[in-house]
Amino acid sequence: MLTIQNLKSKIAESPYQAYVYSYPHKTAYRPLTPPVHLPELWAQQDRQALFLYIHIPFCEMRCGFCNLFTTVSHNEDFMSQYVRTLQRQAQRMKAVLGDASFARFAIGGGTPTQLPIQHLETILNIAESTMGAKLQEIPISVEVSPETATEDKLKLLRSHAVDRVSIGVQSFIDSEVLATQRRQSTTQVEATLTRIKETGFPTLNIDLIYGLPGQTVNTWLQSIQTTLRFQPEEIYLYPLYVRSLTGLGRTDREWDDIRLACYREGRSLLLSEGYTQVSMRMFRRLEEGQGGQGRQGGQGRQGINISPLSPPSPLSPPSPIYCCQADGMIGLGCGARSYTNTLHYSNEYAVGAKGISEILQAYIQTADESFEYAHYGFQLNAEEQRRRYILLSLLSDEGLSRASYRQQFGSEVYADFPEFSELLTLNLAIKDEDILQLTEFGIERSDTIGAWLFSEKVQELMQDYELK
Repeated sequence: MLTIQNLKSKIAESPYQAYVYSYPHKTAYRPLTPPVHLPELWAQQDRQALFLYIHIPFCEMRCGFCNLFTTVSHNEDFMSQYVRTLQRQAQRMKAVLGDASFARFAIGGGTPTQLPIQHLETILNIAESTMGAKLQEIPISVEVSPETATEDKLKLLRSHAVDRVSIGVQSFIDSEVLATQRRQSTTQVEATLTRIKETGFPTLNIDLIYGLPGQTVNTWLQSIQTTLRFQPEEIYLYPLYVRSLTGLGRTDREWDDIRLACYREGRSLLLSEGYTQVSMRMFRRLEEGQGGQGRQGGQGRQGINISPLSPPSPLSPPSPIYCCQADGMIGLGCGARSYTNTLHYSNEYAVGAKGISEILQAYIQTADESFEYAHYGFQLNAEEQRRRYILLSLLSDEGLSRASYRQQFGSEVYADFPEFSELLTLNLAIKDEDILQLTEFGIERSDTIGAWLFSEKVQELMQDYELK
């Protein structure tokens, strides 16, 4: 239950208790008994502005902070098996969806560019030829790494209309990167960023992390200043979270908590350099004359659920606009999640190498007909749908609109959740006649507020989850 007492106590703690980026959290998923027949599920959904997401679970190294579903134990034969399985899944899902249109496409991971170039091209062809995504008309995002973003792969991506490249740099200070068990040098990173800019992607996103071992506020600001030299359209500032079964999580060291100071100084620097803040983590640089529509479409809420894909382009052809509050997502690949109004589903989740390997092997051995069923996920009842809508709205710059909520659910948000008035009491939010928006203080406590919005059921499931 939402209460002022527990919110007060949470706000008094560190703002960095848990990373809130979606709802419900994947650790609230459980086996579905009986499995859900996907043709029946998707027949009830609007399928004219879907998000297509393809997951590639391969990386060249396992970073010390990483708890993603990804593996470094692979070879080209295993990659080939994975891509063939993904093709089988895509063929089955296309039959499930029938007449469907895609408004966005992203390839994430892992590191998609870890794939050999012929497999990377196959993934793009799966999206276009098998799933029917019109790549020339929709925003497309691909995650890359400094080591794998080679010239030939970048040219391939650009030739298939990829318009956003996201790269996890984390820090431009070599000693800080080394402390995260990451294999890269600043010279290598800068060469890769130059290559990305020269290839002509409309949007470059750079991820940085604050709170790294050995980092100071000054070295953090040095990394941001170096980032600004490459004029990225988007910058994500992530606080370090040290989590179970990760490399850093296995150490006994105490963590110097400079994260809040880093966040405040980094935010101030980016705002002074012409960036706007979309969420606690995301900052966007808008060029003169850019608005909120075009190929990108409206963006505010989407930065919470999944990384936004590209800035608006007035020259882009018209296409459906995806909104994570209303439209579904089709996830292909072993670590991908799919979203409908009433069900979020995926394969099982693991962080440890053994658990990931077992799940990957099971995925590759999946029979074609089994791809027509969801075996693992979370059913969203009316309350959970409301909580998700509120969380994704409130944690972005758009804020929570009473009118939009009423239109979506036929009820008043303050009647459904009267405790929201306490956000105002604690100076976490402000409101006008229609919009409830987080204050500057509220934005930096986004993860705390997000976790406060979780239902008792979701909290209990997360607490009982046994991480593999």
